[in-house]
Amino acid sequence: MINKNNEIAIVYMVAGLSSRFGGKIKQFAQVGPKGEILIEISIIQALKAGFNKIIFIVSSKTEFPFKEKFNSSFRNIPVLYALQSYDDKERGRPWGTAEALTSALPLINFPFVICNGDDLYGENSFKILYDHIKNLDNKDEVSLGYKLSDVLPKEGKTNRAIFQLDDKDFVKEIKEYLNISKESLPSLGLSESSKCSMNIFALHPETAKKLLKRVEIFKTLHKGDRISECLLPEELNNLIKNDEIKMHIYPATDKWIGITNPGDEITVSNYLKAIPLNTS
Repeated sequence: MINKNNEIAIVYMVAGLSSRFGGKIKQFAQVGPKGEILIEISIIQALKAGFNKIIFIVSSKTEFPFKEKFNSSFRNIPVLYALQSYDDKERGRPWGTAEALTSALPLINFPFVICNGDDLYGENSFKILYDHIKNLDNKDEVSLGYKLSDVLPKEGKTNRAIFQLDDKDFVKEIKEYLNISKESLPSLGLSESSKCSMNIFALHPETAKKLLKRVEIFKTLHKGDRISECLLPEELNNLIKNDEIKMHIYPATDKWIGITNPGDEITVSNYLKAIPLNTS
């Protein structure tokens, strides 16, 4: 059975500004062969998979630039906006990626894929998730598992959420590891082949509503806390642990590449020059 209204959205989390980039919007870095900005490349990849709505989760600081750039449509596909806001008298930053998703709840009464706006996942990645989520017979949530060694920096440390899977590739646990490097993997019980999340998930609207309850609990427990964040992988893990959802992992086949540090935009640009890329 297929989604009768045939509405499937690609949802981008673009509320943050990067202090490492001098407060600039990383998603607007010009990396494409024709001067396309980073998020344009990602959207084009997603639209080729079949998505027919674009939703940007913005903040008060990114709302105007995105609306100025994209307005209400991109290549005849509707563009919608959800505002993630917070009281800066009580908080030093937004409440995190799980709360970002719940800010878009009024717009997502159909299946969707949510992901970072400053990463490129590849056409096939979007196609895998789209093909799963468009079929109403598929009740499970899904994500992509990346080989850990492929998404660790050559130098330095980073944070990564690791999937622990059963023998049918369903998630038993999603666990966040902080400040990991290739050298630290053995001491953490991880290997280069461990399956890693890169914050891209195909979800149903019912799961988004369940996440809203988790976010409300988190805010109550962290009342007065200015910096703790309610993270999407952690709250999805809570739903999995409570048997409220099941999540299947498909192996990622496309290369992931993104912008984290200054200079990464050059790496991304060079990568895009070296691969077949049709942005028309």
